[in-house]
Amino acid sequence: MANMIHLEINGKSVEVPQGTNLLNAARAAGINIPNLCYHPDLKPGAACGLCICRQLVPDRKDPSKLVVSPKMLRACCTEATEGMKIITHDPEISAVRKTVLELILANHPNECLQCRRNGSCELQSMAAAFGILNVPFPTEVSVATPDASSCSIVLDPRKCIKCGRCVEVCQHMQDVWALEFIGRGEKTLMKPAADASLTNSPCVRCGQCITHCPVGAIFEKDDTIRVAKALQDPSKYCVVQMAPSVRVALGEEFGLPSGSIVTGQLYAALRAMGYKKVFDTNFGADATIMEEGFEFIERLNGKGAMPQFTSCCPGWVDWCEKYAPDFLENLSTTKSPMQIESALIKTYFAEREGIDPKDIFVVAIMPCTAKKWEIKRSKEMAASGQQDTDVVLTTRELARMCKTFGIDPSALPEEPVDSLLGTYSGAGTIFGFTGGVMEAALRTAYCVVSGEATPPVLEFKDIRTMEGIKEATITIPKKDGTKVDVKVAVVHQLSNVEPVLEQIRSDRAAGVKPRYDFVEVMACRGGCIGGGGQPYGTTDEVRANRTKGLMTDDERCTVRLSHENPEIKTLYSSYLEAPLCEKSHHLLHTTYSQRQPYAN
Repeated sequence: MANMIHLEINGKSVEVPQGTNLLNAARAAGINIPNLCYHPDLKPGAACGLCICRQLVPDRKDPSKLVVSPKMLRACCTEATEGMKIITHDPEISAVRKTVLELILANHPNECLQCRRNGSCELQSMAAAFGILNVPFPTEVSVATPDASSCSIVLDPRKCIKCGRCVEVCQHMQDVWALEFIGRGEKTLMKPAADASLTNSPCVRCGQCITHCPVGAIFEKDDTIRVAKALQDPSKYCVVQMAPSVRVALGEEFGLPSGSIVTGQLYAALRAMGYKKVFDTNFGADATIMEEGFEFIERLNGKGAMPQFTSCCPGWVDWCEKYAPDFLENLSTTKSPMQIESALIKTYFAEREGIDPKDIFVVAIMPCTAKKWEIKRSKEMAASGQQDTDVVLTTRELARMCKTFGIDPSALPEEPVDSLLGTYSGAGTIFGFTGGVMEAALRTAYCVVSGEATPPVLEFKDIRTMEGIKEATITIPKKDGTKVDVKVAVVHQLSNVEPVLEQIRSDRAAGVKPRYDFVEVMACRGGCIGGGGQPYGTTDEVRANRTKGLMTDDERCTVRLSHENPEIKTLYSSYLEAPLCEKSHHLLHTTYSQRQPYAN
């Protein structure tokens, strides 16, 4: 347990753990210090200057008296110490903060009504809180051209307030180094590294820059108009699927607490929009486990490179192809749940319903901006003969569409999912949080290897934490009476990947067995629940609530093993025959190739 320290903030006694900065110490006292550059995920940068405060110190002439120090402290990067006496608000401090805001606004486009962040912009909210109606400084806005070259993310450097969050996220949290500040002084711009276009940069489209940007300088490429037109087109048979973590995040956009489960209401909302069929990506997750789990068993028996890495996260796959091509043979060839679901919609479902796949328009609701890239990442993404997934909408885009259609999912009665490709197991829903894919795979692998109907443990506590790198050893009894120890690692947040890869490279160089058998990697902190397409305001507290929601959804499921899902059994008995068969390889698997971080 951390040592506790005591201080006074605005005359109020506060007790906080040692190492707490003044910003969070004030929050513990119920006092909000304005800021635009601080985010709990990141190291404080002290860039915006809004969190200034003052300290009471002994008078040099009469130490028995306390006076206000002339030195302004920046609360985000000043650690609270024992006995401190802090003033966070007074007329002079408020005046300085207002001036700082006015200077920022003088260099910011006055386009709030046309901005993607209108209503959720931190700068807009701050300006309203300070009652700023006019800016007393000359307006000088950058003439930089927005970069819309990426299929996933748009950069508008004109709106950048130089807070540094996106650069810190990209370089240090994600270890991608696609963004940097270019230029000096007032000509400084946030741009792709080496002044390349975003699509030609090392960007892996994870979208963490978007979720951490306080303004509208970075946002996802919007596909809502295209989807709305498809829904109004009588020649299109519109089908939708939604990812596991969407059901525990969308409610936040409609006033519900983070982690609220809105699965049934979301099915109802999507039907109200006009979709002919509402399926669930969780079914695709169950199919993923069938393929990936059996693939792992084959590798465990000597048929393939070890360890096996999960492949359902497109940001991680993109990163691996660019930065770790020596591990491409270790990636599972199984497609992501989204791509499996879409391929089955345009083949299995289309054949059963007698619908021409060319007429089916598949929309996938995802927590991830990299999914917008994944739908065209290789030729295998058109296994049905058509592009399998037509459009990806993020959770945020779906929320905007709901509001445009006048639909509040939180107010709707629950409705069931459509059958054939909708029913899911508890294992399918936990794909949404870090460790969930591994846990789901181990549930099925245990049953297949041991021959037992149910694993003795369904919840693997060792990998249900927020540590960046988690390890566990699972002992599985074999049918011949022997046992096998499966050593696993779970990694989330891309900056944590390289240390794991270096350990495995070290094993290779030493000619010893890799220390892991199975490794799960998720590009975003917390996994998909913290994806780049999720509602703004994601913190570890929010991630924990969303994770808890998915765990609850798992616990509520009657079936908690992917291979026991009745619709999965029907899929294999009537259509695919068996995991890893020729047909499933064609529809549900993919290939990888090395790519350069900077495209030509």
